[in-house]
Amino acid sequence: MRRVASPPRPYWREKVERLGIHVETLDGPFYWDESACYEFTASEIDELEEATQTVHDLCLDLVDEVINDGLWDYYDIPDSIISLVEKSWNEETPSVYGRFDFAWGDGGSPKMLEYNADTPTALIEAAVAQWFWLKDIDPMGDQFNSIHERLIAAWKRQSVATGQYVAFSGLSTHPEDLATIEYLRDTAIQAGLQTRLVDIGDIGHDASHGGFIDSRDGSALPCVFKLYPWEWMLKERYGSMLVSSSTVWIEPPWKLLLSDKAILPLLWERHPRCPFLLPASFEKPSWDHVRKPRYGREGSNIEVVRDGRVASRTDGPYGSGEAVHQALHPLPGFQGNYPVLGCWVIDNTACGLGIREDNGPITRDRSRFVPHRMSRI
Repeated sequence: MRRVASPPRPYWREKVERLGIHVETLDGPFYWDESACYEFTASEIDELEEATQTVHDLCLDLVDEVINDGLWDYYDIPDSIISLVEKSWNEETPSVYGRFDFAWGDGGSPKMLEYNADTPTALIEAAVAQWFWLKDIDPMGDQFNSIHERLIAAWKRQSVATGQYVAFSGLSTHPEDLATIEYLRDTAIQAGLQTRLVDIGDIGHDASHGGFIDSRDGSALPCVFKLYPWEWMLKERYGSMLVSSSTVWIEPPWKLLLSDKAILPLLWERHPRCPFLLPASFEKPSWDHVRKPRYGREGSNIEVVRDGRVASRTDGPYGSGEAVHQALHPLPGFQGNYPVLGCWVIDNTACGLGIREDNGPITRDRSRFVPHRMSRI
């Protein structure tokens, strides 16, 4: 793995923005950065793929164990919602996507930092934008990326389980979320599904048939993809009606068990010899570690602890919640750039890579997206 300079394409900004990606962040620096790229050998890609698939399979085993053995004390899930989680798992309500974040450098194996199991973003960048970038600069080049094709195939399989109609919902006032929703909706349309776009605030409930509806016209919503966290949904006005509702949700309720960073210590306790996991604990350890809010996002409220002292931290809205502690595994540095490898799982198959990098050790919402390619060596 190496970071190499790469001349930006002519009209690169227009090409990227045409895909729905905002090139600049609010505070100025470019979010999309093709002045460099990361190169991987074929064997390195094979190892990343193995790491992603292995950890994903361990996560599914963990869900099965929690539900079958009743290990609910590890989770802050209301008793009234447990049956919803159990039903979605026992009925094999399918999952479309998720993204693992790995650190890798200085030898050794990729180490899983966390799992964005419920509402991962940076999808268009990984699936489409970096692929077009590669084809422009090297038509015969390759990268770890079959995300787009896998998504279309996933929606085709999803239609067998949930029907030919899916509503896509989220916060339409959030540009990144809206672009992600529209991209996923497009892949569903390519798979032959009928779709509609519904803002999360326009979803209501019809007690007469026990399902959720589009409150704008009263249309039933038998299946909804929602780019909106499950822990937020449970607190909404209609949260108590989720259990009795006939609506099928994507991602499914069992993803509640994986979007909680409680999985980090739970996985480590069960698989301490897995080369792709880091030591993790519910209790504050004596070793150097990173404190992570269990439901934190975008690098908010992270504390890096070295020699018993907080070496760095980020602010954010999740500081008052419970946290877990994961062994400190510094990101590799490339001339002051620190990459996190976001490995995608579509329909339970590892199939792609997107890289975010920052000038510091904590990856945040303002961190840059940098494309990758496979080397010809």
